[in-house]
Amino acid sequence: MTIRLYDTSARQIRDFTPLTPGCVSIYLCGATVQAAPHIGHIRSGLNFDIMRRWFAYRGYDVTFIRNVTDIDDKIIRKGVEQGRPWWSIGYENERAFNAGYEALGCLPPTYEPRATGHVPEMIEMMRGLIERGHAYEADGSVYFDVRSFPGYLELSNQDIDDLRQPDEGVSGKRDPRDFAMWKATKPGEPDWETPWGRGRPGWHLECSAMAHKYLGSAFDIHGGGLDLIFPHHENEIAQAKAFGDEFARYWVHNAWVTMSGEKMSKSLGNSVLVSEMVKNWRPIVLRYYLGTPHYRSMIEYSEESLREAESAFARIEGFVQRATEKAGRDVAPAAEVPPAFAEAMDDDLGVPHALAIIHTTVRQGNSALAADDKEEAIARLAEVRAMLGVLGLDPLDPHWAEESGGGEELHGAVDTLVRLVLQQRESARERKDWATADAIRDQLNQSGLAIEDSPDGPRWTLGNR
Repeated sequence: MTIRLYDTSARQIRDFTPLTPGCVSIYLCGATVQAAPHIGHIRSGLNFDIMRRWFAYRGYDVTFIRNVTDIDDKIIRKGVEQGRPWWSIGYENERAFNAGYEALGCLPPTYEPRATGHVPEMIEMMRGLIERGHAYEADGSVYFDVRSFPGYLELSNQDIDDLRQPDEGVSGKRDPRDFAMWKATKPGEPDWETPWGRGRPGWHLECSAMAHKYLGSAFDIHGGGLDLIFPHHENEIAQAKAFGDEFARYWVHNAWVTMSGEKMSKSLGNSVLVSEMVKNWRPIVLRYYLGTPHYRSMIEYSEESLREAESAFARIEGFVQRATEKAGRDVAPAAEVPPAFAEAMDDDLGVPHALAIIHTTVRQGNSALAADDKEEAIARLAEVRAMLGVLGLDPLDPHWAEESGGGEELHGAVDTLVRLVLQQRESARERKDWATADAIRDQLNQSGLAIEDSPDGPRWTLGNR
């Protein structure tokens, strides 16, 4: 058994060999908490949750670090705009992120450090980099000298002569390509004392310092979204390795959730907040939708694709429920997943292929139910539960049992019935029987359901009677 992962730095799939046999250490760049999370943010946490679960299934002792960036230009700006303390913006949105992770079934990290709690570690790293000639102070800020580090830009495969660092609102650089590790204090902004004056951390320094503290000078896997390769991860590598760390041995990046071909982002105004999505979709369905495409594949968001995911998961869940009823008892997950499922997961976390194995097993289980073969149905149920457990999608898991109790079960049942009625309405509209179509809509409205005809088809929400 060998797990293989696509390593961005090597630009190929590599066999995974841990630093310490039987153990795996993972650092995931977590939330920058200037706003509540959209489903694109949560996708990253979900993808690495599945990675973590698979390593655990394969017998590894997993240490999983997911940081919180709670000091940042955008957080400070939001505080000014809203007339609130910057830290209240960060804490509010940190809680929103954790609620989103929990709602979609992500296991809590081993540690979840905040940037503001690790200023001493950042000072230590800057002091070492200055002593080694890789950093310098200017006007109260501290900059990394990118030309002092020969391996700079190897991760993103860029030419340093073509490089332009993003504008960081700071001055005093020797070279415009240098990046700020520490920013000199400004009126009205939070600051901390350092040997070079008061100021606040730069984004890149935070992760290098926290990874060093919690995982040491070398660790196995560093993860994050594709958008972090440059400048964030490139600058992390430069700082850590120039400081003397081996740093991450594998770099794993997940793709985005897009809308109309563009990366989902708050700045584009095209985000779909998790807090709103869970009002209209079961969280386990959202997990299925976001977690089952390959982590390196883009997801183009649409309500139609979400409905397809809902229908696909319903087929799996329906078998689990029917087979459990047939067994007349709880059927524990199998001790091992089918070999074909394991082979797919070992191959760069091939969830789409693994999911195909689940659906095949479900079909076999349904055939056993139709033939009244109880033992065969139970055997397939045990396998399906084992595979779903690895993906965090077992509907009988206590997490989802709690989520789906009462109101969620009723929502699912009502949704199925309403969709049948809406199909009748659509048929009436297609044959231009407007009176019948309007009567169906009015009857639904009288029942307290609001019907909206969207470009992706009709949708319902609870309305006012």
